[in-house]
Amino acid sequence: MKKSILIIFLALASVAFAATDSAIYGKDLIPNILGYDKEGSLHLGQWFTILQGKYFSIGFLAVAFGVPAVFLIHYLIIGPMIFSHDRKKIHVFTLFHRVIHWLAAISFLVLVPTGFVMVFGTTFGGGEFVRVCKELHAISTVIFAISVIPMLLMWIKDMFPTLDDIKWMMIVGGYLNKRKDPVPAGKFNAGQKMWFWLCTIGGIVMILTGAAMYFQDFKLDVIVQMGLSQIDFLRASAIVHNILGMAVAALFFVHVYMSVFAIKGAIHSMITGYKEEEEVEILHSSYYKKLKENKEI
Repeated sequence: MKKSILIIFLALASVAFAATDSAIYGKDLIPNILGYDKEGSLHLGQWFTILQGKYFSIGFLAVAFGVPAVFLIHYLIIGPMIFSHDRKKIHVFTLFHRVIHWLAAISFLVLVPTGFVMVFGTTFGGGEFVRVCKELHAISTVIFAISVIPMLLMWIKDMFPTLDDIKWMMIVGGYLNKRKDPVPAGKFNAGQKMWFWLCTIGGIVMILTGAAMYFQDFKLDVIVQMGLSQIDFLRASAIVHNILGMAVAALFFVHVYMSVFAIKGAIHSMITGYKEEEEVEILHSSYYKKLKENKEI
């Protein structure tokens, strides 16, 4: 059973490997990979061709156009949440929090668009432009790698699921109505927690799988011990990287929309470190009550 799951998993890996590298280096790469049929390989050529030619491109297109379209509809129908700026401001993020966050944010502002360019490399004409995007993607990965561990350590204690998260999910954080009803959430809501875990743990996995695809000729004994050929390992890395890439891009768009458009002034908390009291009282009601009980407000 485990072997069957591994075979299916690695079969899907072939899709992303072709989607990225064939876009960067040209379609001539595909026949070379399809021709890899040595003894001990998983013989994934047929899966590679079918999946690479259709499903990943559909997924990335859905993220690129579908997610922003949903937010546009939300903005036009529901509109942004606007909170009073006349009450107290609550200090939420330290300078260290903000510096680490902006390092990660800047890296994502480069990683996401360059990632899309690499996936649709042939559409962009390939050549030098796509190669430059590939190098920018790699450089931004290094910047993200610097920030991801500190970010994981500094916020992990506030990111574990609670009962509030279930309640938050049931009302979609209160974003589907124009009322200012208190929303059950701690310092971070369920949506922010999902983004955190995907960004940190998922991000670490993407760093490792991305490195595997970037440095394709490396040799690791652990790969041999697992019974995988080099091409099988690269295909596995590619499928994981691309699936996570779609999820990261989608939630990144969510994060940007919420902080810049859906909640007026929310992004200022990552500049000054302070949130408006009414915003905390409504959108993080459990956290607000805790602050009141501890007389921190």
